Amino acid sequence: MSISAVSSGGPSPGAAGPEPVVEMRGVDVVRGTAHLLRGIGWSVLPDQRWVVLGPNGAGKTTLLQLAGAHMHPTRGEVRLLGETMGAVDVFELRPRIGLTSAALAQRIQPGERTGDVVLSAGYAVVGRGRERYDIDDLTRAAALMHQWGVQAVAHRSFGTLSEGERKRVQIARALMTDPELLLLDEPGAGLDLGGREDLVARLAALAGSPSAPAQVLVTHHVEEIPPGYTHALLLREGAVVASGPLAQVLNGEALSQTFGLPLTLERPGGRYTARRR
Repeated sequence: MSISAVSSGGPSPGAAGPEPVVEMRGVDVVRGTAHLLRGIGWSVLPDQRWVVLGPNGAGKTTLLQLAGAHMHPTRGEVRLLGETMGAVDVFELRPRIGLTSAALAQRIQPGERTGDVVLSAGYAVVGRGRERYDIDDLTRAAALMHQWGVQAVAHRSFGTLSEGERKRVQIARALMTDPELLLLDEPGAGLDLGGREDLVARLAALAGSPSAPAQVLVTHHVEEIPPGYTHALLLREGAVVASGPLAQVLNGEALSQTFGLPLTLERPGGRYTARRR
């Protein structure tokens, strides 16, 4: 296996414009009597950076599981990277999608060497075994760890890292396969103020790179939206409250409807902040 480029790219635009990397039409996810998602219509283009906002139980993680080819819809159509879910081998799709989540973090053994956590993503495994890596793989992993500020802990065990270091290692791992789509499920959860601000700054730099993949960031907090993000999807009880360009759909009224609380939204210095009215 060989992966040489550090920057990640999406598909090249065709004559009719770029094809969506994510496209959902009339999507429902039902488990028993619970509707986790209802009638979702959503499209993500290669050059877009989306934030998905909503309270606990809104369906954000379920949406990301669909977008990451880890779940099929109960009803409706999901197309990922030009392929229709249900008509394609998901194991061929998943290496093209970078994903960070709490569920993935729990699969990483505390004693695993941090550098191997990043490197082993090339074989879509957690933990290094007998797989072989060449110089290009080692070079890419080293470059990504430098980019995300964790090169100094490459030889330490994952369990000894701070929460901020763990989150950045997971993002470096998610980028290892040069994905066309990057999915970030609450990367700021559990971080202190310094860790959050460092992460937001690094995500903003990634968002501003024209060679970076399409990005979808799930969060509860508008303060975690990196500068450079372009679009927002607001969810409540599995349904879309608002969707579209960030400047158009993210406002106090939509945020209040999403969280069921009267809220005001401000954007000092290009960063969002919300508080109760």
